[in-house]
Amino acid sequence: MQILGAVLESVGAPAPYAASRPLAVGPLELDPPRAGEVLVRIETAGVCHSDLSVVDGARARPTPMLLGHEAAGIVEELGAGVDGLQVGDRVVMTFLPRCGRCAACASDGRLPCPAGSAANGAGALLGGGVRLHRDGQPVAHHLGVSAFASHAVVDRASVVRVGPDVPPDVAALLGCAVLTGGGAVANAARPAPGETVMVVGLGGVGLAAALVARALGHHVIGVDSNDAKLAHARACGVEEALSPEQLLDSGRVTPVVIEAAGHPRAFETALAATAPGGRTVTVGLPSPDARAAVSPLLLTAEARTIIGSYLGSATPERDVPRYARLWREGRLPVERLISARITLEGVNEAMDALAEGRALRQLIHLDGHAGEHPDPERKDLHSHG
Repeated sequence: MQILGAVLESVGAPAPYAASRPLAVGPLELDPPRAGEVLVRIETAGVCHSDLSVVDGARARPTPMLLGHEAAGIVEELGAGVDGLQVGDRVVMTFLPRCGRCAACASDGRLPCPAGSAANGAGALLGGGVRLHRDGQPVAHHLGVSAFASHAVVDRASVVRVGPDVPPDVAALLGCAVLTGGGAVANAARPAPGETVMVVGLGGVGLAAALVARALGHHVIGVDSNDAKLAHARACGVEEALSPEQLLDSGRVTPVVIEAAGHPRAFETALAATAPGGRTVTVGLPSPDARAAVSPLLLTAEARTIIGSYLGSATPERDVPRYARLWREGRLPVERLISARITLEGVNEAMDALAEGRALRQLIHLDGHAGEHPDPERKDLHSHG
């Protein structure tokens, strides 16, 4: 079938992307789903730093590649052998498919699946190869999803069904921002009742971590160098919002610190703010050549723990329904992560807004009727492109 999608032609184009146009929106051919795969009509896709990291070259991926990995949509066709889904179901896309057979898949989300990771790195689906083509030539998949398009064929392991009451905007965010940030709290850090949680980096993933920590009943301290993000965190109910300088000057430490900025200085800040006996969970994805200073003596003498968490150490089939339930109960206001709603044609401008710190989550509406509708309380964080 023919679809419309945003293809990254090559990595490393100069910013501003509104001028260099690294993503080209146009027609592609999509193969039907094979055994164990699903055809999904994409309703909403989020623009995430993991997309930007491919555009700017921080993450090496094959090109041309159809970007997008945080999304929700409606099942339109099932490949042979797919169970647990029906045509018409709304599904959340997740960006690390699991084979379900290896030791990593038996680690309760702690370890990434090697088979899924290898497929993602190759720009392929878990079942092997690509289902996308343009002018007869293959186009790589992004993280097994490729959601910046009207439709996607994905492995069954890349989707989780949610109820029809979960709007597509909320459902999309559950699959990356909430799964990653929330999981860093709930799965990796596992704060005890009464423990304060600090989040360093209040972008989409970091604010999601803060919202989940609050939903679980914890006092939250948010840290960011962007004043608008600090103000928005306060509006979302984060009890304390500090700049890194204010944090370090105050000497504040907490038993649980989540680093969600993906920058070595943020990691060092998070480590310095971790109390003796505490856990520093790093969930941000820095450049592969980034380095941070760590004192091994400090870890030993103060019994500290550093935890790496990929995809929030999540088991999506377990965790997505849990976050959906918290949303239904009014405890997890996922909508507060949305800074703008745009159309596919605005994807290059959206990358600029993300790179410049002017956005949390910009949602692409694939029905072609999105327009831009930022929350007025987030007027400094939405894309003006």
